[in-house]
Amino acid sequence: MTQTLTLTALPNIPLIQPGDDLAALILKSLAEAGLTLQDDDVLIIAQKIVSKAEGRLVKLSSVTPSARAIELAEQLQKDPRHVEVILRETKEIIRMRPGVIVVEHRLGYVCANAGVDRSNVAPHGDASDDYLLMLPEDADRSCAELRARLQAAANGGVRVGIIINDSHGRAWRSGTVGVAIGVAGLPALLDLRGTPDLFDYPLQITQVGLADELAAAASLLMGQAAEGRPVVHARGVPYPLREGDAQELIRPKEMDLFR
Repeated sequence: MTQTLTLTALPNIPLIQPGDDLAALILKSLAEAGLTLQDDDVLIIAQKIVSKAEGRLVKLSSVTPSARAIELAEQLQKDPRHVEVILRETKEIIRMRPGVIVVEHRLGYVCANAGVDRSNVAPHGDASDDYLLMLPEDADRSCAELRARLQAAANGGVRVGIIINDSHGRAWRSGTVGVAIGVAGLPALLDLRGTPDLFDYPLQITQVGLADELAAAASLLMGQAAEGRPVVHARGVPYPLREGDAQELIRPKEMDLFR
């Protein structure tokens, strides 16, 4: 039996400003792409546009660094104001070296700079006017709210999944990949333990990061630079949808061999 997964980067998503209605913009873009939401469709949305719409911007010139931020900034060779914003979003510092700080974000993700970013945030002028962008306050909640809006707007109601996608590095491989930092309406982690393989041997440890795999696939279309394709529609996900959230993907500290 042929299995097909179709990914479509939605067109004409504008540069997002604080307060913009993402659900309305996505519905408009779906219509322009000739797509109508169906049961089990998944929308993968770039973190930056969610954070911008939610106003998660900080003007660098408005930040007063703490003594701790000033101390770390010297070691990291970073702007102490940038380090201060990172610390505000950080639960625990995991690793540091000049130019890099890896932390546990307050929501549990382990990532560089607590997800605080300057790329593709705003036009660059005088450094004092630069903005920093933080991750959504609660990415799972953001997904759930978007999902409710989109499902309510669909004729007759549909069941869809939503993923907020961000680019993260990995402790054991080079290169960034898209990962799910927010999920609603689909299993973030798919537990296949006990499922028989081709020779009827039950799988013992297999758990699939389904939301991460979809996020990584969508990243190929979204790009990392000036592509301007922040929303991807997926149809044909080969597993049934259910309620889920990104917290399923966070490995408990006691099981993390890299910490």
